[in-house]
Amino acid sequence: MTYNMLGMFSGAGGLDLGFEQAGFKHVGSMDWDPWSVATLRTNRPAWHVDQADAREWEFNEEVDVLVGGPPCQGYSLGGLRKATDDRNDLYEQVLRVAKATRPRAIVIENVLNLRTLLHPETGRRFSDQIAFDLTELGYEVFHNVFRVDGFGVPQTRRRWIFVAFRGGAPAGYHLPLPGTNETVGPWLSDLGNGGGIGLPNHAPSWTFKSSVHTATGEPFDVDEPAVIARFSRTASDGNPIRRFDQPFPAVDTATVWGWAQGNVVAKKFDKDRLAGKHIRNPDATVKLWRVSASRLRTMTARELARLQTFPDDWEFIGGGALRDIQMQVGNAVPVEFARRVGDSVRTALEAQDENRAFLASDGASVPLVFPGWDPITA
Repeated sequence: MTYNMLGMFSGAGGLDLGFEQAGFKHVGSMDWDPWSVATLRTNRPAWHVDQADAREWEFNEEVDVLVGGPPCQGYSLGGLRKATDDRNDLYEQVLRVAKATRPRAIVIENVLNLRTLLHPETGRRFSDQIAFDLTELGYEVFHNVFRVDGFGVPQTRRRWIFVAFRGGAPAGYHLPLPGTNETVGPWLSDLGNGGGIGLPNHAPSWTFKSSVHTATGEPFDVDEPAVIARFSRTASDGNPIRRFDQPFPAVDTATVWGWAQGNVVAKKFDKDRLAGKHIRNPDATVKLWRVSASRLRTMTARELARLQTFPDDWEFIGGGALRDIQMQVGNAVPVEFARRVGDSVRTALEAQDENRAFLASDGASVPLVFPGWDPITA
C-alpha cells in the first residue's frame, strides 16, 4: 500500500525527505523562505513546492498524512521566548489545512521548550495546547520529546514530536523507541581528513582567522587526523575538542564548529577584562577556552548536513552569504529521525487497513536498549 503526504513549513526538506524515504508519495510542500524553496525544487524537481505564507496557503485535496515543522524561534531558548510571539500560533495553520485535507495522520515537529512556555490565552503549556487542539479536531494524540542520537542521528538534538490519528490509532500503537546512541565518527571523520572533495556545499579551506584561537603554522605530521573543535561559546564548561566515539552536540544556527589539525591544544585562560576587546561583563571571572593548532578551518555546510543525516547529493541553495545555507541546515529535522517517525506512521496505517494491532515486530521501532531512558532528562 502506498500512502501520500503533504508538507508544511518544509524548510530544506528534512521531514519531507524522511517521509519519502519511509515510502510515502509526496503531493506537495510549502515554505515562505525563498532559499529553502529553491533547495527543495533543485533536489526534487518533480515535487510540487509553493513559496507562500502559511496563513494564506490553501491545499484542498484529501491526503493520508500531513506533516509540518512550524517555526520554533518563539519557543526556543535561542530566542526571546515571548508567549505572544506571532510565530507561536503558526501551528494552528497545520490544523486549518487539516480541516480541508482530512489527513488520516498528522505529524508536528518542534523544540523541547514547548513544555515550559505557557499559552497566553489558555495558560496551558504549548505542548499541552497543541495536543488539546489536535484532540478537539478528532484525533488521538501521542507526543513526547526525542533525543535523536537514539534514532540513527549522530547528535544529541532534542525534538518534540506529535503523532495524531484521525478517529484513533490502531491498538497497541506507540511512538518510536530509541536504540543505541549514534556516534559522530562514521559521519564526519572522512570529510574532516580530506575526503569528499567535489561534494555539493563542500569546499574546505584551512584559512580560519580568529582573535581568540590561533593557527600557529607549526610543522605537523600530515598523517595526524584532524579533530572537531568548537570555536564559539568559549565560556562553556565543555571541552571544545570533541571525540569521535560520542554523539555530537545539537546542531544549531549559532555555534561555530570547525577542525583543528597538528599540535592541537585547548586550554582555559583568563580574559583581559580591562583592555581586552568585546568586554560584555567586566566583572565576570569565568575563564575562556582557547584553541591552538598548526591549522584551523570551519566546518562546511556539507559537514553540518551530514550531522543532520542529509544524503550527500542533497544540494543546499543560498545567496552569497553562507548563513543562507547554514540556517536551512540548522533548522532542519534530521532526515534519518524523520524516516523512523515515517516508518512508525506508515506501519500504523497499514495496521488499520489490515484490521490488526500495531506490533513492534513490524519494524516501526527498535528495542529500548537502555531501560529507564528518559527523553526529557537524558
